[in-house]
Amino acid sequence: MALERALAALRRGEFILVYDGDGREEETDLTIASEFVKPESVRTLRKEAGGLICTTLSGEVRERIGLPFMADVLRRSGSAYPVLDAISKEDMKYDRHSAFSISVNHRDTFTGVTDVDRARTISRFAAIAKEATKRENGWAAHVFADEFRSPGHVPLLNAVDPLLVDRRGHTELTTALMVMAGLAPTATICEMMADDGRALSKQDAKAYARARNLVFLEGQDIVRAWRSWSV
Repeated sequence: MALERALAALRRGEFILVYDGDGREEETDLTIASEFVKPESVRTLRKEAGGLICTTLSGEVRERIGLPFMADVLRRSGSAYPVLDAISKEDMKYDRHSAFSISVNHRDTFTGVTDVDRARTISRFAAIAKEATKRENGWAAHVFADEFRSPGHVPLLNAVDPLLVDRRGHTELTTALMVMAGLAPTATICEMMADDGRALSKQDAKAYARARNLVFLEGQDIVRAWRSWSV
């Protein structure tokens, strides 16, 4: 079964491909568990996917750290900067709500954008996410504020709770996979781009997966598996 193979691959620190669904973004994200991200992982995402490299987090981790949705930050800043209120209206054609939160760099990085720097930011964030729910309230927020600064070069994406109910984007799909795999509830994802300036087609993404012996998952299959697993 593809889902079981995907979970096993994620536990080994390997990449998988996740397609959200027909009629939505219709994009495939190259995906890896954040806790296994290394500089070579970032290089693969940068060179072979080509979209925006982002790191997801579950709703529980979001609450423990106290991270906002960026659209809410912009709206609340609108009284001081009216243009921010104007641009924060979420009128995407494929979804009602953006997952974007803040962007961060780990304080031990230099510019934050190199493969080494981004891997440091992502892997350390994953370590905090893994510990967040095991510690007392306030621990995750304190450690996060001590170790990270914003703005930075790693965009964080907040998964909407409950997972895969109101929103079924790559953020929720890949975060659900990490939870089912028993890993830190954070995935690092990047949209796969084509050489014609558009998103890589589903057919070409499947061909990429076959050529590299990687698992390709459809969003609808992840949703079905999550419903069964959640029960």
